[in-house]
This record gives sequence, structure tokens and C-alpha cells, in this order.
Amino acid sequence: MQRGKCSTRGWSLSVLLAGGLTFSTIAACAQVNAQAYSTWREYGGSPDGAQYSSLTQINRNNVGKLQPAWTFSTGDARGYVFNPLVIGRTMYVLAHDNSVVALDAATGKELWSQPLHAKTLLITNRGLNYWQSQDGKDRRLILSVDNALEELDANTGKPIENFGVNGRVDLREGLGRKPESLTLVQSYNPGRIYGDLLILGSATNEEYASGPGDIRAYNVLTGKLTWTFHTIPHPGEPGYETWPKDAWKSVGGANDWSSMALDEKRGIVFVPTASPKYNFYGANRPGKNLYGDSLLALNAQTGKLIWYYQMVHHDIWDYDNATTPQLLTVRHNGRMVDAVVVSNKEGFVWAFERATGKPLWPIEERPVPKSDMPGEETWPTQPFPTKPAPFARQSFTANDLSPYLEPAERESLLKQMAAARNNGLFTPPSTTDTVEMPGNNGGANFGGSAIDPVHGYFYVVSKDLPAMLKLTLAAEPLKTGTPEVRGRSLYEANCSLCHGADRAGKPPAIPPLADINSRLSSDEIRKTIHSGKGAMPSFAQLGDPQIDALLAYFAHPERAPETAATESQAKPVATDPINAHYRSSFGFMFAESGLPVIAPPWTTLTAYDMNSGEIRWQIPLGEVPELAAKGIKNTGSHFPKVNPVVTAGGLIFAGSRDRKVRALDSATGKVLWETEVGAAMDGMPAIYEVDGRQYVVFCAAARSTTHTHAIPGHPASQEPIHGAYVAFALPAH
Repeated sequence: MQRGKCSTRGWSLSVLLAGGLTFSTIAACAQVNAQAYSTWREYGGSPDGAQYSSLTQINRNNVGKLQPAWTFSTGDARGYVFNPLVIGRTMYVLAHDNSVVALDAATGKELWSQPLHAKTLLITNRGLNYWQSQDGKDRRLILSVDNALEELDANTGKPIENFGVNGRVDLREGLGRKPESLTLVQSYNPGRIYGDLLILGSATNEEYASGPGDIRAYNVLTGKLTWTFHTIPHPGEPGYETWPKDAWKSVGGANDWSSMALDEKRGIVFVPTASPKYNFYGANRPGKNLYGDSLLALNAQTGKLIWYYQMVHHDIWDYDNATTPQLLTVRHNGRMVDAVVVSNKEGFVWAFERATGKPLWPIEERPVPKSDMPGEETWPTQPFPTKPAPFARQSFTANDLSPYLEPAERESLLKQMAAARNNGLFTPPSTTDTVEMPGNNGGANFGGSAIDPVHGYFYVVSKDLPAMLKLTLAAEPLKTGTPEVRGRSLYEANCSLCHGADRAGKPPAIPPLADINSRLSSDEIRKTIHSGKGAMPSFAQLGDPQIDALLAYFAHPERAPETAATESQAKPVATDPINAHYRSSFGFMFAESGLPVIAPPWTTLTAYDMNSGEIRWQIPLGEVPELAAKGIKNTGSHFPKVNPVVTAGGLIFAGSRDRKVRALDSATGKVLWETEVGAAMDGMPAIYEVDGRQYVVFCAAARSTTHTHAIPGHPASQEPIHGAYVAFALPAH
């Protein structure tokens, strides 16, 4: 450490004094920190994605006085999970049938609206990127629409036509595949701006025909591709030997669909990657599969690899690194260490020295169960952090069943679990039922962690939801017969694993399809199949003729009886495991009530002191209104994607699907304030200040509200969404 330099970001007062800094230097550094976290100009609030605000006007002493300051209706029935962007006194949101809308951040008054004209509903729907020139005259909003980068003038909303080719940059190009074969590339999250570069990840589809998850940087002014990092290495690149020969030509995934963190001082971008594809079977990709399921430290200017760490070798569990890596400075073994911390679906917290990738605490390679699938070569060991302790439950047995199950349902589950393979974490999927805990939608998910950089604290939300996986060899769909018969065979090959042979689904995570024509138009169904939605992946490999057949079957299932759909259809035989396409449902284990089958809490918020690696506290987060009305609390909310934000005022703000927004004491987890809003929330609040007044704004517009709202036949299931952006502030004086 150099005395007098403001390289003390995230250090407490006592630590700074112990290091020999003067009070004047501490004050100067505190001012720098306040400036770094006092605005909301990026997704997550800052380039490092801290989900932290240094504003203190709203604090634990006065938060109980918060009241609505303004409300802006989204103006449609779409579900939004958008994190507002605030530049000066202008806020940018997504509303009005997927339009970018500029608002006065102090009043919520609409300033302008620009439709995005997305043909396939592919939009960067969680946030935007903002860039401006050094003189501030050129100001741009950057987003992805239908697999293409686009830019808008931040002053007017008008498209910038001289960007790329006619205002667009095709993200399908430059990936080593035919662009027309890649119908899903873009992420729903924005990237990171570094100088004049936009660094982007991607959200490849989850099928065997997925595209590669290259990390790429584009020039903000021209749209020119500046650098590429191949997450599935090409010949001659490190890691190429961890795949079969030329895997980069055919295997996909290993992508960053979540969000990355930028260390502006060092010029390092930290990138969390997801599993290679297919998610649950990897006979076509033996080896460790670098750089899937890894944390990458890349030179932000050139894309060169500085270091990496792989959290899952040869992933066949869909255990993505799904949260933003976050940057802290902690006191470790008697010295100050700049660290990067990331959490994932397994329920682990991983901490590394930012410059070298050295783990802060030992990580052990431990033996894990072997696969019994033909051709599948699971890696014999997996890494286990020795510290910090996991934040999520990592096993699920009969002793963990929910007390709210009906007796008959409990007995059925006991029989199913007794027959299932259940060897704990990393039990490989098989053709028999296999328990997965945390489930592939459990543990941590996008936006689910936040930090307090002043004290070195880390907060993470966990969704405890087991899954029951079962691999089935996909049959070849029929190519002859009526549209309805061909549609049924396509349904059985692609959809029935999740939605069921009877199209009843598994609400709330997997909606029913038996009545889909009464809920969605043909165009909406087509877009959802093409692009995916929520937990449903894209089925971009299905072309228009196949989707037409599916639509015909959905409209008239009675015209495609089971015998007609399966007649002359050969039974699948796995004669070649490398080319076999086994598939599994996501397997979310819900009771008939729509609640998880595991005992609560279903959602927790865990606070860590990353100086020591110890848990400070852990609490259930949220509730299920129907149970709370009966006096049953401390369950945690149901099927959440909670995105917390921490403040220097000693608060954690979070909204969830129980229609409530809350402020918790960051020291204890105690709820200090809560209020109900008009709809559920999956997105991240934004915290900002205009004219000396601090605001907290939530996007209350998620599609599902509580578990009952997704159950077929329930009166509430047809309740319209009243989506809105709701801003809170202290009473004006």
C-alpha cells in the first residue's frame, strides 16, 4: 500500500488508521468512495456491479417514514424485471410494450418513449448501458434487440443510424458458425462499458445446437468488434485440450448470461460463465470443458486471459455461475487484500485475490459420484471451498419434506425419493430419477448478491428448491402426417419432459399448456418458443414449419390422439452415445399447492463478513401471503429472484414476488420497513438523489405474483398485471 494514495476503497476506519493513513487522507478517500457509489448510472449501480449506494439520507433511523413519491405505469400487461438507469435527473426504464422510456427521476413524468420493435421479444430486459463522450455532448444508450446491438440518443431516444450497419450490429456474426443457424445469442443483461468499449456476454440456448459463449468487446462509436475471448478454446489456445478435437465448431454454451464486474483501476473485467451445453448430458464433450463454469479475469482492453478458476468440471447439472462477481477490499491474514467474490447455483461463495486469482481460503478437490450413463465421463473430483460455509442447503432427503404437504402427496414423494438416486451434491443425472439439491434453478441467481465495500460484507439470496432429474433419449419427431400429429410428436420430443404428457405443467415454475390458446396469441406462443422466457429455454432450433405444427396441435389436440402421433415412430436407441440427444426436464419439485416440497425457508438472505469468511447472520426473506394470513411466517418468499441493494445508511432494500418491498437492517437482517405494491418483483431497485432528495425505485411488474396466480383454475390465475415503477422517498420538507 502506498501512503497517501486513495487505493483504500472498502476499508473501515479502524483498518485505515491501523495502516498509518491520516484523517485528511481518509476523508479524501471517503469522498472518492461516495462519488463512486452515489449514482445509478450502470446495471447494479456501478461498473463493479456492487449493488451498493453510498447515500445516507434514508437510513435505519428514519426508513419507517418512507412514502410513495411517484408511480409510473408500464402501460401494458408484460412482465418486467428492469433495473432503472439514472443519469442526472433523467431515468430510463422499459415500459409501453417494450419501449425505452425516459422519465423525470424526481416526478416520474414521461419525457419521451422509443419503441424497440423486437420481432422475437429478444431485448436486454434487465438493464441498459450508458456511454458519453468526454465533453458530454455525445450521450448514448446501448442495448440488444433481436440478436443485434442498437444505440439510442440518450437525449431524444432516436436511433443512432451511423452505428454499425444502418444502426445495427449483428451479434450472430463472428462466432465461427453460420449466423442464420444461431437464433439466440444475446443476453438479457447489459454488458460493461470500459472507455469506448462495450464488453458483452451472451445467453446461448440450452440445447445441443447452442452457439458458443464467446466474450466480446465492441467499439461504442462504430460497432466494430475489437476483441474476442473464446470460452470454448480454438486450436492453439490454452484449454483446447480440455475438450474433444474441434469442439468449438459444434459445442455451445460456457457463456456469461448473468453480469460481469469491472475493476476500472486495474483494467480487469471479471466474467462468470455458465455450463457447456447440453446442460445435463455431456458424452459429446468429455474433459474438464474449460472455460465453462469459471470465473475469468480478462484484460478489459485486449480480452487476454489474466487468470481463471473453474468451479465445476464437466458440468452436467446446470450449475452456472449466475451472479455478478463483486469487488471488495478485506483484511485477510493480517494484510489488506483486493478480492473478488462470486456465488453460484451450488450454494458456495468463492473468494480470490483480484490480481492473481489465488483463493483466500483453501479449495479442496473431493471425489464425487460417477455417472452410469452410456458414454458419459464425469470428472472424478469437484472443487469444494473450505470457507466460507455454504449459504444454501446442499442435500434433500425424506427428512426434509415440507410439513405443508397433503398426506397422499407425502406418501407418493416418499416412494419416489426412496427409488431415486440421491448421493448428495453432484449426483449425476441418469435414466432413473435423480435428486439434485440445490436444484438447477436454486442457490444463487442473477442479481442475487450485493456488497458493503466499506466493511467488507457480502450478502447473497438463496432459493432452496430441489429438482428431480431424469434423462430420456429424445425420439425423432414425425415428418409425415397431419400438422396436428406432427405437432404432437414435436411436443413429445421437445416439451413433454417439462410440461408433461397431459400439458398440465408444474405451476408455478412450469405453466400449463392445455389452455395456452386462451392465454396467448399465436404470435406470442411463436416468440416464446423461439426465444425462451423465464425458466423456459429457447427452442431456436425449431423452424417455422415445426412451430406451425406445434401451434396446430395446441389449437386442436383432439386431432392428434396418442396412437396416431406414435404410429410408425421408431423407438429411440442410443447406439452412439456421443451423438445421442438425452434430455431432462428441469425437474423443479413443487407440491400440488404450488409450493416447494422441501421444508421452508424457501428463500434466505445470508450476510458474510469476508474479512473472516464467517456468516454474520441468515434470515428467511419474504413470505407466502396465503400462509402468512394463517399465521405461518418465516417461510421466505416463493420461487424468487430477489435482487438486493445495500446502502451506507445501514439498509438492504429488496422486493420479491410476495408483492412487498422491504428495508432490512444490514447489521441484523431485521425488517425495519415494508409495504405492499401492485405486483410482484424480480428486478433490482435503483437508489439515487435528485435535488438533494434520495429516492428508491422498484420495478413492480413481474409476471407472477404468488404461487396461486400460476395454478390453473384458481380464480386469481387470470388476474391482470398492474405493472409500475414505484419510487419511495422521505416526506418532502
